[in-house]
This record gives sequence, C-alpha cells and structure tokens, in this order.
Amino acid sequence: MSEFHLLSEWQLAAPIERVWEALVHPQDWPRWWPYVEAAVPVATGNVRGIGARTCYVWSSRLPYRLSFEMRTTRAEAPLLLEAEASGDLEGRGRWRLARAGGATLVRYEWRVRTTKRWMNIVGPLLAPLFAWNHDQVMRAGGRGLARYLGASHFTCVTQRAASHATLFG
Repeated sequence: MSEFHLLSEWQLAAPIERVWEALVHPQDWPRWWPYVEAAVPVATGNVRGIGARTCYVWSSRLPYRLSFEMRTTRAEAPLLLEAEASGDLEGRGRWRLARAGGATLVRYEWRVRTTKRWMNIVGPLLAPLFAWNHDQVMRAGGRGLARYLGASHFTCVTQRAASHATLFG
C-alpha cells in the first residue's frame, strides 16, 4: 500500500464559527469545493456529530476519481473535527481551527493509505505527483470556501511533511 501524510493550512478572513459550520456540513461541499462531486450523508451521528457518516466522490487534477466514506470520530466545536476514511482511501483526517485576529486558521492533516491496486503499484514512483494533486485539490477547496463565506482574504500553505509512498509486504 502507498501511505501519505499530507498537511494543508488555509487562512480565511472569516469568523471561526462560520468556517466550522461550513466544514461540518459536507453535503454542501459540492457547492463550493470544485473537486467534490458528491457528498452524501448516510448517518447523522449523535448531537455533536460523532458517528456521522458521509460518502464522498472526489475528482482531481489528474484523470481519476476516489470514493470513500468518512465517519466522524471526534468533534469539539469550533476547534477540532476528526474522521476515519474507508474505501479507496483508508486512514484519518483532522481539521483544526484557530482564531487568528479577525481571521480563521484552518489546518488539515490527512494520513491515508491507498487501497486501489493500480495506485499501490505506481505509488512509490508517483508519490510526488499524488501529493501535488492533493495540494491542488486543497487549494481549490480553500479558495472555494473563501468565496462561499465572502471572505475578503485567503491564503493557502501546503506541506508535504511526509508525503511519500511506502510498500508494505
């Protein structure tokens, strides 16, 4: 399997509560995130959203799609949202939000493994391309969210902290 650890940071000139509300309603993501083709809720979870499940179909800058389900495992409004992925990708995603003056700093950490056979075969060779593709998808998402919220300012920093492919026997 190919394994990736990818980090992205957005800074939006929008209140943290509005950013949080946008992130915890993934069924609306296709309205503002260009690469989200579908986000279909399949379970609502408890009052805090723990146990909520959403099925996603993502496109990308590269000619492939990914389908996976995310199950919310932790939610501390408006600061932290964690979920586990299963499907074409398996692993964990974590949104961390922080106030930064009148803006909101959003940090997304994505630790996943690919499960598609072809991705596992080419992963060691194409890991930098897969990481670049993730960066493009995240930048588009941040720009889309900024427009959706009417934010006057947006910046994005992506880090390939440990974006690499590892073969497991």
